[in-house]
Amino acid sequence: MNRPNYLSSEKIHLFIQQALQEDVGDGDHSTLGSIPSHRKGKAQLLIKEPGILAGLELAQMIFLQYDPELKVELILSDGQEVQAGDIGLRVEGSAASILTTERLVLNCMQRMSGIATKTHQLNQLIKHTKARLMDTRKTTPNFRLMEKWAVWIGGGLNHRFALYDMVMLKDNHIDFAGGIPAAIQQTKSYLKSKGLNLKIEVETRTLDEVQQVLEVGGVDFIMLDNMDYATMRKAVEMVAGKYPLEASGGITEENLKDVAECGVDFISVGALTHQVKSLDISLKAF
Repeated sequence: MNRPNYLSSEKIHLFIQQALQEDVGDGDHSTLGSIPSHRKGKAQLLIKEPGILAGLELAQMIFLQYDPELKVELILSDGQEVQAGDIGLRVEGSAASILTTERLVLNCMQRMSGIATKTHQLNQLIKHTKARLMDTRKTTPNFRLMEKWAVWIGGGLNHRFALYDMVMLKDNHIDFAGGIPAAIQQTKSYLKSKGLNLKIEVETRTLDEVQQVLEVGGVDFIMLDNMDYATMRKAVEMVAGKYPLEASGGITEENLKDVAECGVDFISVGALTHQVKSLDISLKAF
């Protein structure tokens, strides 16, 4: 299936391996003790509230990585709008294997579907503008891969994946470096010395800082951090399309539409991954 470029099969395999080790350890003794090894079973993924489904492909990979003899039928697709009562997939085979993988599948799918649902909802609020919704690095440690995948499934854009794939000069970088000109110039020298070809984004807090970035130049994005609407619109006017503009800081569902209408290109929302309610999903034998 189509996936973001950071989602290699190797990375997904490693995630599943580590997650199973965390949960199963030296054995699922509840299942090992109560279920005969030869017992077969069937179960289906039951959707219990409306939303956008995410993590089905991952669920299939979890089942098959743990037990390649399981048969998994995907009934719905990632990114599909669902209602209470829908069935997402069916799995058949070793009852013990189904029981042991159940919680990992549900933990991933419930959270990923919650993120995809929120992303989709917020996207609907700004679809009349040119602004695109983006995520941030405000993710759960060791679960970023799946959380950003969920944003992508929900129709959002993934910002830089981590510290290593893009330069973002934020307020503390700028203050410690001695100002915007110094931060940009030192960064460009560093990247050249290391042979790195990374995009550079600079956070600005005032129109004066926006002007400084324009004067120094040589960057790829300008972030407008915690600016009010009037200041943001003025910044859009000042930049005049020379650099893509990202609005960030204090973005909520209530003010998202107003921010988008200021004319920015991107809006980053940390709440997509750190303030989301999981979608209610269960796995039931049948």
